[in-house]
Amino acid sequence: MKRLFGTDGVRGKAGVYPLDHETVARLGAALVRAMRGESTMEGRALRFIIGRDTRESGDWIEREIARGVHAEGATISTAGVIPTPATAYITRALGFDAGLVISASHNPFEDNGIKVFSGRGEKFTETLERHVESIMADTSWSVPGGGLPPVDRTEVASAYIGHTKRALPDPRRVAGLKLAIDTANGATTTVAPRLFRELGFDVTVMGDRPDGRNINLDAGSTHPERLAALVRDGGHRMGVAFDGDGDRAIFVDHEGRIVDGDAVMLMCARHMEAQGRLNGDAIVATVMSNIGLEIALRESGIELVRCPVGDKYVMEEMVKRGLSLGGEQSGHVIFSEHLFTGDGIATALNVLRTMAETGRELADLASELVAYPQVLLNVRVKEKKELASVPAIADAMDRIERRLAGQGRLLVRYSGTEPLLRVMIEGKDQGEIQRWAREIADRVKEHLG
Repeated sequence: MKRLFGTDGVRGKAGVYPLDHETVARLGAALVRAMRGESTMEGRALRFIIGRDTRESGDWIEREIARGVHAEGATISTAGVIPTPATAYITRALGFDAGLVISASHNPFEDNGIKVFSGRGEKFTETLERHVESIMADTSWSVPGGGLPPVDRTEVASAYIGHTKRALPDPRRVAGLKLAIDTANGATTTVAPRLFRELGFDVTVMGDRPDGRNINLDAGSTHPERLAALVRDGGHRMGVAFDGDGDRAIFVDHEGRIVDGDAVMLMCARHMEAQGRLNGDAIVATVMSNIGLEIALRESGIELVRCPVGDKYVMEEMVKRGLSLGGEQSGHVIFSEHLFTGDGIATALNVLRTMAETGRELADLASELVAYPQVLLNVRVKEKKELASVPAIADAMDRIERRLAGQGRLLVRYSGTEPLLRVMIEGKDQGEIQRWAREIADRVKEHLG
């Protein structure tokens, strides 16, 4: 059976399988069939809500999903362009059975994706994803043809903004703070400028002219350089760069230095621990987080629980352990008292809260993370073989791991959404780990490229 769902939903190039018109419509129908089997509300039509980012393909994908959903007797409405976490919140708060997000996050505009939230506002479990895939694999059924009328619109941005503002309980303590934000020409363009201005910040906005094709283009959390220059040259106290769908944020301090998710988790964890708000005296981070985060947390009596890459795995570990905080170095950070998914805007408000309640600047808070040198290389592959079955690669990895023992980490893994192998090494000597990473990358190119 062919897998549709990766680490963050269904991804691909818009118009090409699995995001061709017919497969998208069948996915909408399959979701209804799968959830109907799980539902305890017999006889009631299932209700779905869709949110999307600004990609030009989002509109027709939305209509095809609706065609499939309607064919199975369920109802669906759209919130239009809103951040991914807004869809997660609205799904739970307004009693929808599921929320669908049309976005490829930080990827180029040609790509798109579909991810699903349960009625609890949590990402679909892998069990439900496999169930949907099994229904899709049955070729005995199809979705009836027909036109693609616009999906009924529901205004939900105000409800999400009202909920998210609660992440900063006393905005008066930072009123008037000069803040720069980069909305990546993406989903946060519709809510972030409004929210921060309503809270009393002096806001400068960039990356807020979406045209369907410029999402993430030299902007947002994967390209914070222009924001860094704006913050530094414009006398801002802080900058925040969101990604295309708004579930992650990367920060810039007043001197233009980049502050990543590891530093954010450390400052927030320590502050929450001091206030008695850090459940379990632990946080969750993925295997990609720097070993320096683990060491710094240990010094504060806080455990770091590692999990695979992907914020859904962070969420699952947080739920299992009843923890308050978790996230990824890339800027996905989850505050369970807000939502069980990453939310860039809520993360920004929590950083501002930490600054306000400690009386410290972002640069000072971020300096507490002493990160070990890290090298990350992405190698394009033609096939995703088990690495242990390729002796040249396995031998190099084994030798390098022995050299790193106790003084660093080696992590080699395939991307869940792209034909890439990621090689990450942390250690004390930058030159040494660069040579080792290049050695592994070269062997991967030779045998798998």
